[in-house]
Amino acid sequence: MNGTIVNTLAIVFGSLIGMSLKSGFIKEKSNAIMGALGLSVIIIGLQGVIQYDSPLKLIVSLALGVLIGEILDLDGLINRFARRIEKRFVSSEEGRFVQGFVGASILFGVGAMAIVGSIQSGLESNETILYTKSLLDFISSIVYASTFGLGVLFSGFVILIYQGTITVLSSVIAPFLNDVIIADVGAVGSALVMAIGLNMLNITKLKLANFLPSVFVVILISFLMLSI
Repeated sequence: MNGTIVNTLAIVFGSLIGMSLKSGFIKEKSNAIMGALGLSVIIIGLQGVIQYDSPLKLIVSLALGVLIGEILDLDGLINRFARRIEKRFVSSEEGRFVQGFVGASILFGVGAMAIVGSIQSGLESNETILYTKSLLDFISSIVYASTFGLGVLFSGFVILIYQGTITVLSSVIAPFLNDVIIADVGAVGSALVMAIGLNMLNITKLKLANFLPSVFVVILISFLMLSI
């Protein structure tokens, strides 16, 4: 669990630094920073999608996943939860808390490093991947929180629960994961990261949380394909 704890602290402290940069010059240039950050997030996601060699599986997973998400209204559920936190901890002027909370949770949580690193932490007490991820998330949270504020900080606790659960259950999960499934999850995650960037640039208004079932759909499809 040490790697997950360090990762959480990296996001929290990075967010605090980013929030301290919100005033003054950074605030005046927030639109430009938002554009640069959105473009950077799209590039990060695009790199993961380009390297993936099963585009049809990705398309089907995203389509079925968002259909499930729409039926369950996951975006509504998560947004209502985030707004409760916002009302308690954030002034009414904040406005971007929900977007920061949801976007950062996906950005920090859906990559292959989170899954593989958590499993290695649980099975081998090897924290190398999670420590590396912590450094990357620390830098990202500074930039992200400078625009979205406290929502990014609270995403750290989502990562604590998410990665911590994988670490604790690693001995159960590991036998069911192989390189193909990890690549599948990484590709879907990269597509969701691209969606974050598109929303940040106001190109789209996608309900990101409704796409989360796509991660489980692609795992199911992979299992079915491997069993045939």
